[in-house]
Amino acid sequence: QVQLVESGGGSVQSGGSLRLSCVASGFTYSTYPMGWFRQAPGKEREGVAEIGSGGTTRYADSVKGRFTISRDNAKNTLYLQMNNLKSEDTAMYYCARMTSGWWLLRLRPGDYDYWGQGTQVTVSS
Repeated sequence: QVQLVESGGGSVQSGGSLRLSCVASGFTYSTYPMGWFRQAPGKEREGVAEIGSGGTTRYADSVKGRFTISRDNAKNTLYLQMNNLKSEDTAMYYCARMTSGWWLLRLRPGDYDYWGQGTQVTVSS
């Protein structure tokens, strides 16, 4: 069965950094585009960053230049390096796998079929 497990969240001051990890199992990880999404209380889930099976990336404008998505296929692990964190980055962060047969990176939650349990990121000022 497909399983995605996030870790690395926590509390940090504005301007600080965190690195999130997502360990995948139950499928051929290296062949799937993967994404990071976030959701704050009372708000819609939004796309943060995506990475294709070949390494192509796409970022939300709000995080471009501050966040970096990467993958280690040998470890079946997805990463999100978050630098210069801001209070508006506070949210639950989710790792997700793109639906089979689709490759376009659109930062849309509907393009993904499996999700992790989430890890909380809190940024204080």
